[in-house]
Amino acid sequence: MTEAPPPPRVRRRSYGRYAAGKVLGTFGSLGFMLVVNFFLFRVLPGDPARTLGRGRFTTQEQLEAFKETYGLDQPLLQQFVTFLQNTLTGDLGISLRYRVPVSDLIIDRMWPTLLLVGSSTVLAGVIGIWLGIRSGWRRGSKFDRASTGTSLTLYSMPEWWLGLLLIYLLAVGPGPLPGLFPTGGLHSPDVDPTSLAGVADVAWHLALPVLTLTLAYLADYALIMRSSLLDELGEDYLTTARAKGLRDVHVRNRHAVRNAMLPTTTVIALSFGFVVTGAFTVETVFSIPGLGLLTTEALTVPDYWVLQGTFLVSTVAVILANLAANLIYGLLDPRVRS
Repeated sequence: MTEAPPPPRVRRRSYGRYAAGKVLGTFGSLGFMLVVNFFLFRVLPGDPARTLGRGRFTTQEQLEAFKETYGLDQPLLQQFVTFLQNTLTGDLGISLRYRVPVSDLIIDRMWPTLLLVGSSTVLAGVIGIWLGIRSGWRRGSKFDRASTGTSLTLYSMPEWWLGLLLIYLLAVGPGPLPGLFPTGGLHSPDVDPTSLAGVADVAWHLALPVLTLTLAYLADYALIMRSSLLDELGEDYLTTARAKGLRDVHVRNRHAVRNAMLPTTTVIALSFGFVVTGAFTVETVFSIPGLGLLTTEALTVPDYWVLQGTFLVSTVAVILANLAANLIYGLLDPRVRS
């Protein structure tokens, strides 16, 4: 009787080689993104200059001057080389609508978006993870059914509809009930946002939009954390931990939750990548002057250079967040390096 062949030996790469491979893949993604970012707004039918001019050019000389100013009279390949050079030096062009450098415009609009989406992402992550842990550990309980059903209901609502509903309930006030929060804007026009009173005023204006995004994002973290924890409940190491006499809460927090956090860590890292892109519909509904509203306004012109700039910032943020998620995951779980 022949002996069974030994199982294949799994070779595990060092973390340095693993990280180097992920970084090289990120550079490839960034290069592909730059190509897409350039050609995406130039493959549309028609003359880009006439489209951007919106019928404002009455003579051929005006059209030619516009093309020369924005480099549209150059061959497409030369335009691409110029685009790469300008992008690497931080020159994203001049906005057609605002007549200011796009890089300055993006920096000015990024702070409201980071404040809005960053706050809601942190709140949704903390609350969602707590809900997922408690629901998964007490699967089938009343709390599990209530939290899961509520999270799915909120997740299924469009963000703009949920925002309008909160505006009606808490800003306008149904019937005789008074409104408690502003209907929109980042701060009151007569308040200095850098002062102590201005900070409180900004927080007051951001209460409803942050609440909207927190409720909308809650299910992402709660359901993933719950599912990950359920996958860990049947593992042998939990039985061993209980056999050692550990209390149930220690088994959950020290063993089960730590392993179940691995997929959730990836989701958290990717979510912070989307913080920079903003929430288009929520910023529009609440008139928050962030990157989401800027992109919406640029689409109506159309302002190609602003669209290129916001697309560049959003894609770079997501790619870098994906790199961070891969690096963290490889550090926490050596099995992914196999």
